[in-house]
Amino acid sequence: MQSPELLAPAGNFEKLKTALRFGADAVYLGGKSFSLRSFSDNFTDEELKAAAEYVHARGKKMYVTVNIFAKNSDFSQLEKTFRFLQEIGADAALVTDAGAFALARKVAPNLPLHISTQANTTNAYAARFWQEAGAERVVLARELSLQEIAQIRDHCPGLELEAFVHGAMCISYSGRCLLSNYLAHRDSNRGACVQACRWKFDLRARREEVGGLTAEEDERGTYLLNSKDLNMLSHLEEMRRAGVCSFKIEGRMKSSYYLATVVNAYRRVLDKTLSVEEGQEELKKVAHRAFTTAYMFGDNAETVNYEDSQESGTREYVADVLADGLVQMRNRFRTGDKLEILSPTDTFNRTFTVENMEDEAGAPVQDAKLVMQKLRLSCPYPLREGDILRRV
Repeated sequence: MQSPELLAPAGNFEKLKTALRFGADAVYLGGKSFSLRSFSDNFTDEELKAAAEYVHARGKKMYVTVNIFAKNSDFSQLEKTFRFLQEIGADAALVTDAGAFALARKVAPNLPLHISTQANTTNAYAARFWQEAGAERVVLARELSLQEIAQIRDHCPGLELEAFVHGAMCISYSGRCLLSNYLAHRDSNRGACVQACRWKFDLRARREEVGGLTAEEDERGTYLLNSKDLNMLSHLEEMRRAGVCSFKIEGRMKSSYYLATVVNAYRRVLDKTLSVEEGQEELKKVAHRAFTTAYMFGDNAETVNYEDSQESGTREYVADVLADGLVQMRNRFRTGDKLEILSPTDTFNRTFTVENMEDEAGAPVQDAKLVMQKLRLSCPYPLREGDILRRV
């Protein structure tokens, strides 16, 4: 059986490079229009073309999200978008809307199409419908179990199945939410979700005789709608056996540091250069919510993170490694601090104590407190451009 694809988010060009450097086989990203993550940086047309060239030069793939719920007024621009993606050689467009799908098939017949998770594909018959319509892949709804995924595989031979393995979960059914619209007038189904479900709510009890609902806050706090983070690192083989060919990491709006940490952990576990237990410890080094396997093993009533919005990681991101032996400060650190190297190379997880630092002019520095300051520091291991330093 072919090795599964590790698919990572790319909110901008920097994150695209990070994802590929740390082991992603493919990236998914959005243009400036028609993407369900309009608050991420996203890519201009020129950047999309450059991204396709960059990705393909490294033997990787690029999938572009065109997955809003489209309105009549969108279709003239959608036609231009699909033609452009075919022209630059995008490896697929992700779509939700049936009208957009039909348009893409007509105006860009050589552009592969993937069905976005927003389409709520929860059964084998819907998957077969999309397959017969010409879709190469379906990104499955997060509400499915491994058993149901296997049933879809058996019912739709030849159809590629993609599923999320890690990252933020939506409290609503595969992203179909009106909470953001109601509380902030931002349409989540048009890419403008403010993640109102992550807010901390104050509960106020009203008297029952005036028709109110009595509610009491308990020791778990007030994060009533804050879903846990998906984590399937311990069950990748089960997912592969069920028929999943692409393991998708969520997070186009997450930091490059988050992306490097998570992609690196999944890559190393897939390649068996890191044990599952070690990989789980890596995932805890970056900020995250409590983990869940969601519905992969059936119904699950314990998917809400009541205690807090999220918890800090066990490591602190302090610097990026640049070219020419320089590092760039991202969070304050000092001489005497113990740092750990996050790298796709064999220096991964090596630690050292900061003994000597200098600024670009050669002046000694004891306290790296100037924002984005460039420094030279002594390290017994080779530091390569793109590596990340984190405080232990």
